Amino acid sequence: IHGVWPDKMGIPGHLQFCTSEKYEIFEPGSVLDALDQHWIQLKFERETGLRNQPLWRDQYKKHGTCCLQRYNQLQYFLLAMRLKEKFDLLTTLRTHGITPGTKHTYKKIQDAIKTVTQEVPDLKCVQYTKGVLELTEIGI
Repeated sequence: IHGVWPDKMGIPGHLQFCTSEKYEIFEPGSVLDALDQHWIQLKFERETGLRNQPLWRDQYKKHGTCCLQRYNQLQYFLLAMRLKEKFDLLTTLRTHGITPGTKHTYKKIQDAIKTVTQEVPDLKCVQYTKGVLELTEIGI
């Protein structure tokens, strides 16, 4: 999971930094274990990530504060994990023969994801090697 990014219907782009609401550090025994398992902070050593929660804090302050009328901080993170479980994109891609290191068309990847979301996903690809595009993000 990278994040849950609220938007306004019909307005391009994602809402950002909507309020100055503070991020409350999740304590052990709360939702912390689930976040650690499902929303991994790969850029940080595990203990640092769990103690300071930099990825979760930044995503919440940037995007989570834009949906406070509907979701408080805990509900925002629970929503993200529910969506991850509901759509299980890694399993969906594998089911359609799309695995790391294999080549597929943009359309094939979109069609596979659409089988579970019923919507056309937003795929983000980057080119690290000339002529080779790599899928880095799936927006649903």
